[in-house]
Amino acid sequence: MTWKWEYAFGAEEAVRTAPAGFLAEVHRKADELVRAAEALHVHGQAHAGTDPRGGDIIIPGGMFTYQVVVRAERVYVVQITYLGF
Repeated sequence: MTWKWEYAFGAEEAVRTAPAGFLAEVHRKADELVRAAEALHVHGQAHAGTDPRGGDIIIPGGMFTYQVVVRAERVYVVQITYLGF
């Protein structure tokens, strides 16, 4: 399995109405989170501890919330908030 990111829960619904430029920034930051998680957890599927805390990432136009699940080798974007600023 390789590390990836994906939308989860209500974030999938928010993607349908968010502007393309905002979503491009979400994708760019999520890709960065995947690279960082992959470097930190080289043997993700063998991970025996608890998953790290997720967090909020502020980007132009809003923010998103993510969670890392090491054994699944996934970064989940669980909420997107587009504010339009």
